[in-house]
Amino acid sequence: MAEIRIVLVEPSHPGNIGAVARAMMNMSLRSLVLVRPRQFPHPEASARASGAEAVLASARVVDSVGEAIAGCGYIAATTSRERDQYFRVLEAREAARRIAAESERAPAAILFGAERTGLTNDDLESSHVLVRIPADGEYASLNLAMAVQIIAYELYMARLERVGEGAAGAEHLRPTPLATPEEMERLHAHLAEVMEEVGFRDRTQSGTNLMGRIRRFLQRAELDENEANILRGLLTAIQQRRRTAGGARRAEHERDE
Repeated sequence: MAEIRIVLVEPSHPGNIGAVARAMMNMSLRSLVLVRPRQFPHPEASARASGAEAVLASARVVDSVGEAIAGCGYIAATTSRERDQYFRVLEAREAARRIAAESERAPAAILFGAERTGLTNDDLESSHVLVRIPADGEYASLNLAMAVQIIAYELYMARLERVGEGAAGAEHLRPTPLATPEEMERLHAHLAEVMEEVGFRDRTQSGTNLMGRIRRFLQRAELDENEANILRGLLTAIQQRRRTAGGARRAEHERDE
């Protein structure tokens, strides 16, 4: 069965958690993950769930976003503020269609930030896309539960559309699942290792922008499992060639002596 995870990062109000559970139950979503909630379980969460206690009972509590999205393919993150130009941004309806489609092949996740602060840039590292909910420019602030309700509704409608499309809808999916966050982290670490070996370093004043830029364009590329493995194979070949060349140079130097 398709799984779409609703991930709440550091929710501060237990009532909002309960209201989110109710919104999810309304729209046939059952997978709730809480990252470092301030108070959970809590009587107010149960009261606000209003019959959706089953969603609360099965909710997972984890210590990091990485744990929350482990094993997922497509990952989206909500935002209420402008981010830098290196993120792909979709409106809620378009994002819901993509999430619904991708969830048929591997678990998908959508992240929601804390009520006051939203998601940090670190929280967004593994996201393929940012999701914006269009709202009045003079007052665009949405309560956490309201935001989840809107996204959950769009996901429900997108899934109904796909049921109507049947086999035709499946044709739009890529044949190979997207690389998981764990696979992408291994690729990032391998790339950073090779960059260090060949002396390719960040030349910006802060010295911290390069790897972030690389992460962003790799996420925008939406690599599948095979593509991530191809890149890692290329990196391994570079390392092996350098080691072979280094060994040959040492042997030649020893002969000269």
